[in-house]
Amino acid sequence: MTTTTTMSAFASRVSLAGASASRATTASNERRAMRCGPMRATSRARVSSSFAATTRARGDGGVDGVIRAFACARVRGQAMTRGAFAREDGETDAAKERRRRVARATPRFSSTSSRATGAVDELKEVLNQSISAMTTVTPPFYSEGVIEDSETLSDYEVDALVTDDAVFNAEMSWLAFNWRVLAMAADESVPIFERLRFVAISARNLDEFFAKRVGAIKRQDAAGVENLVKRRGRSVWTPALTLQNVATEVERQVDVQAALLENHIVPALREHDIRLEHYSELSEDVQKELAKYFEEQIEPVLDPRAIDPCHPFPFLGSLSLSIAVEIEDAFKQEKFAIVSVPAPLDRWIRVHKDSSGDDVQRFIPLEQVIEANMEKLFKGCNIVATHVFRVTRNADIERNEDEAEDLLEMMADEVRERRFASFVRLEVQDTMPSYIRDKLVDSLDGITQTDVITVPHRAPLGFGSIDSLPVDFGMDVSLIYPHWAPRTHPRLEQVRGDERSIFAAIRDGDILVHHPYVSFATSTQAFIEEASRDPNVLSIKSTLYRTSNNSPIVNALIKAAENGKQVAVLVELKARFDEARNVGFAQRLETAGCNVAYGVKGVKTHSKASLVVRREGSKLVKYVHIGTGNYNPSTAGIYTDFGLFSCDEEMGNDVVNLFKFLMGHHYQERFSKLIVAPLRMQAEFVEMIEREAQNALEGKPASIIMKMNGLDDPTITAALYRASQAGVKIHLIVRGICRVRPGIPNVSENIRIVSIIGRFLEHHRVFRFENGGSPEFYMGSADLMRRNLLRRVEVIARIYEPKIQTELQEMLDACLADQVLAWEMGADGRYYRTPASRKVADNHQAHSPGKGKLMKVSATEGLHEALMESTLLSMKRRDKRVNVATLATKKIKRVDRAPKQVLERAPRVGATPQVEVPEVSDVSSTISASMSSTETTRPNFSDVINASMNESIIMSRDELL
Repeated sequence: MTTTTTMSAFASRVSLAGASASRATTASNERRAMRCGPMRATSRARVSSSFAATTRARGDGGVDGVIRAFACARVRGQAMTRGAFAREDGETDAAKERRRRVARATPRFSSTSSRATGAVDELKEVLNQSISAMTTVTPPFYSEGVIEDSETLSDYEVDALVTDDAVFNAEMSWLAFNWRVLAMAADESVPIFERLRFVAISARNLDEFFAKRVGAIKRQDAAGVENLVKRRGRSVWTPALTLQNVATEVERQVDVQAALLENHIVPALREHDIRLEHYSELSEDVQKELAKYFEEQIEPVLDPRAIDPCHPFPFLGSLSLSIAVEIEDAFKQEKFAIVSVPAPLDRWIRVHKDSSGDDVQRFIPLEQVIEANMEKLFKGCNIVATHVFRVTRNADIERNEDEAEDLLEMMADEVRERRFASFVRLEVQDTMPSYIRDKLVDSLDGITQTDVITVPHRAPLGFGSIDSLPVDFGMDVSLIYPHWAPRTHPRLEQVRGDERSIFAAIRDGDILVHHPYVSFATSTQAFIEEASRDPNVLSIKSTLYRTSNNSPIVNALIKAAENGKQVAVLVELKARFDEARNVGFAQRLETAGCNVAYGVKGVKTHSKASLVVRREGSKLVKYVHIGTGNYNPSTAGIYTDFGLFSCDEEMGNDVVNLFKFLMGHHYQERFSKLIVAPLRMQAEFVEMIEREAQNALEGKPASIIMKMNGLDDPTITAALYRASQAGVKIHLIVRGICRVRPGIPNVSENIRIVSIIGRFLEHHRVFRFENGGSPEFYMGSADLMRRNLLRRVEVIARIYEPKIQTELQEMLDACLADQVLAWEMGADGRYYRTPASRKVADNHQAHSPGKGKLMKVSATEGLHEALMESTLLSMKRRDKRVNVATLATKKIKRVDRAPKQVLERAPRVGATPQVEVPEVSDVSSTISASMSSTETTRPNFSDVINASMNESIIMSRDELL
């Protein structure tokens, strides 16, 4: 923790009694002034007027009252804190001495001040109301600058709706998605350690948001984009206004994160004997033990830096923690130093049992141990105060591929340059004095007061690491989700036992695998690995966007090259935050003799496609894999994705031409069974949407269902609005940002938007068009984002196999019927889990060719539980066919009396079938950026899996329930 203050953890943000609408308006203006610096008088008046009008319209009750009180409390609390520590420019020596004496007399690890208890209680009440509201509506606060009134929007032309930042702003929509992630941490039906993980995930999301999106906006601001925005009209926010609104929303999220941790999650963990301790609360014996640990394990790694004319400000890595130290030397001179918290050391230290001998697991953050032993780093000096802070650097580095002679070398240089990029965020705790904060702002390149995010000091900076606690869960399975081990696809079961080639299974018909319900290792990974060993395989081609460390896919491709096969790999070097890893993979593949390309100039290759060419008799057969997710076994255990295997001749030819485009100078706009971006994907989607609109006008069946991660393309959005106006029923399942606003009178009343946040991260992209009663299905790598359609190589495949169409339809219907994990977007742009929204889901009707088999389970238990149960049931159905499978695997020759011989060899009815031993999964320790639970009691799948392994049986759904 940082320096003490007589104020409590949240007292620095409070004083809510008697807050009225006018005071809330004043507080809002004060907040903007303090955080954003001087504003033009006209801008300040316009914002003030808008906020006041909105406040009056909403009244004093309910969640909106929370919004107003929260804004008022936060700014007044900040003013109290800053007033307590502020030092005026004209401060006298006597005043300075008094301040120093106060600082020296105050313990650096203080407890809650009794003077602020009432204020703390009031703010806790406000935050608790906000957290309670998050279970039914997110964001719990109306976002700055966003129009909520759908009646107002009904007067907009379609072209205005898709371009006005007050209707949709990408940054605010992304932050709204992060509210939905954070809402999972407020859901008491979620296991408590998973709730802790959701807080960590929301924090890591913010880290990436600042590094990528805020970094890009700041670069636009520095480049003078504001003038361009003014010429385009008032509907588009300037970069400066965007940064201002983003900062306001982020500070709200940070406050709720801290409140969730301190008031809800940490107390609940204590009930399970898991404690996040504060150094000042530890016994003297434990503190002595930690002091010894500091001397032996921490101090040798530290690099304390004095800040003076001879010692410049040290290098600080992105997302690194540091401690600012106020020092008084032996001559009573004020000094300043920086101590970086070493990243290689574990952030959370397990505290050994104290003399009580209990079984409590205690943890303390590394920075607190360093702070408590700071005197050992500056002997002979008096440590006046310490202050923890954290910095984030810009990851949006501008590149010029046209001038690059070697893209591999250019990306390696960019990775090095990114370490020294300008700063985009400074996180401090609310106990940091204003003069220390100002000193840091002046010392960090690119940081202004707007970029300073204040965190309550009872919460650790860098929430994103809090789920790395080395907790021993033991037998307490209530802390985490029941373990799920992916199963082998029924048609690949014999392949897993090396009794049949995976290519033979694909020749029997297209195969759709659904991760993480179906094993990646026994499907996609096995496909590449068998191809690398098969002497009849002549060539392997694949794209790599992101993959795991020590990737089995990369290893298999290298093995294939060593075995004399022609191997071509497109490694996308521009995959954000994976550049260094991909540069390493590219070098390894080249060294092994693979033909490696780095992508198409000017665009990213985001497609997931592989091609295996195999000699079978006198023919060359092309085997294809098209996926919605990366060739990454780690994320395949926590991301929901589809993978399609096919040896269809036309699709094989399409993929051959795709790789000619990726690896050479081949250009082809139209394909037979693929849609490829950036060539014609946007145009073809618009054509299919317009076809549905025309069918609706002609009285033919017309509907659209789309599932994706994000939708922000203005052209697609406008086409969807016009299709809705024509009467097309449109269902959009969009996990993240979404430009479309449903429920606008006479515009989007036929549009429904659902966002599913759950245990697994919803990642597949699937599209269905009714097509006058002959539905068309597509799946692939592309979201309907402008960048995906115009600046990336994406691949979407049309699905023709009826059984696979049915499987896709079942999944889509289950998403739309989900009343547990799904959030419904309202006409005001916020997302709801209310009885009204659940009724909408309950009224969903299954689509042809699906039968709605998963809908009932999804409605009561959630999408993920429904799909896990469905996977278990499919295994049971497979086991019922065990006799037929045994015949095939043993290759019994046909004779006149084959049936009798077969029955003699086949296992008796009721005998123990073979059951797959679940592959090792890291799901229990690595949870994606979106997980969830259900509101009802769920089957314990750990018990189901153990039963299937130990008793060699598979339970039916009735037995599970």
